[in-house]
Amino acid sequence: MKTDRVQKTFLLSWILLASTTLFSQKENLPKTSAGFPVNYDEDKVGTYTLPDLFTLRNGSKVNGAKEWTEKRRPEIVKLVEENQFGKMPPRPAGMHFLVFDKGTPAYDGKALRKQVTVYFTKDTSDHKMDLLIYLPAKSNKPAPLLLIINFSANASAVDDPGIKAGMVWNREGKKVPAAQGANFGKINVESFVSQGFGVATVYYGDIEPDFKTGLPYGIRKTYLKPGAAGVAPDEWGAISAWAWGLSRAMDYFETDKQIDAKRIALQGTSRLGKTVLWAGGHDTRFKMVIASCSGEGGAAISRRDYGENIKHMSDTSRYYYQFAPQWHSYAADFNASPVDAHMLVALLAPRPLLLQTGDTDYWSDPKGEFLAAVAAEPVYKLFNKKGPGTDAMPAAGDQSLLYNPLGYYMHAGGHGTIPADWPLFIEFMKKYL
Repeated sequence: MKTDRVQKTFLLSWILLASTTLFSQKENLPKTSAGFPVNYDEDKVGTYTLPDLFTLRNGSKVNGAKEWTEKRRPEIVKLVEENQFGKMPPRPAGMHFLVFDKGTPAYDGKALRKQVTVYFTKDTSDHKMDLLIYLPAKSNKPAPLLLIINFSANASAVDDPGIKAGMVWNREGKKVPAAQGANFGKINVESFVSQGFGVATVYYGDIEPDFKTGLPYGIRKTYLKPGAAGVAPDEWGAISAWAWGLSRAMDYFETDKQIDAKRIALQGTSRLGKTVLWAGGHDTRFKMVIASCSGEGGAAISRRDYGENIKHMSDTSRYYYQFAPQWHSYAADFNASPVDAHMLVALLAPRPLLLQTGDTDYWSDPKGEFLAAVAAEPVYKLFNKKGPGTDAMPAAGDQSLLYNPLGYYMHAGGHGTIPADWPLFIEFMKKYL
């Protein structure tokens, strides 16, 4: 009995300590952003009704997977284009590839390295991105591959001295040598090739700069109508541009006989988590998406006023340039938008999707991401695929929902990926890719 009391006392003390720690962490978070208050209180998220996934624009109901695929899914893609990210142009006629590293042994011969420049236009002096690719050296068949869209330049993303030294955008909006840019961690190439997977990376700034005055420098400017300045309601924002660039990488993969283009997965973190969700939702050639901490504008329900919201994002001091102008018209009333995160998640069905987040990433609303997966699961069920299967949110580190086709996993910690996440991503890939 005494032992039971001691154990109960210890458990109660641990719960109180954990609660106090979480409360303290929330207390230290910023209370405003762009001059607007930020809510971290579940009791103040407000009430909302999500747009119905199965009601067509003509009012009729979706009846089965075929009607979802042929009718409702295209409607939702158009709604997301018009109201959130903006319309992407098709593959450019002048696009071409230069494989300047055709296959160099790397990592003690375990990997074969390729480097490719994708030219978006006939003019080779501008609007191009460099793909860095590693394939299993001993594979005798086309390899499945994870494409990571990265905040770092290719040369900074791996430990390999043979990488082309590229250029990056600095905080002042200037292009500088990659060595002067930020390093957001290294890709463990060997962990992928040892399991039979290829891994590739691209620096997102090659496609479009990530700052509010970047429009004149990225790919978006080449598609503006004469006399326009990026102000059409459905004009594509930077996220659509980055997603468009990923589709151009897929165009290259389809030409490479050493790559299995029907088994390409995407991974991105934070705003690049939003990017891979939209890239996979828009382009069904991608087999799988792993979206890390995509938050508001990504997998988190916008109608939940928790953490970052549309009002914070759309302020001109922050990230209005990442979205279509129409998205900002919902800043005063989130419920007025005809789209929300569950629709973006549902666009991936029936393909495997893993939503990864962190339990103290309050800004990105991990619960909002979980609720989006719950709301999108009925679409996966149309294809006899499983989602969370529960509305009880798992604890940090709980892997019980990780390996569903619509998977959810929350590490203990904050925003972004941590080293322990990557082996789980590989296991997810092994199961479905």
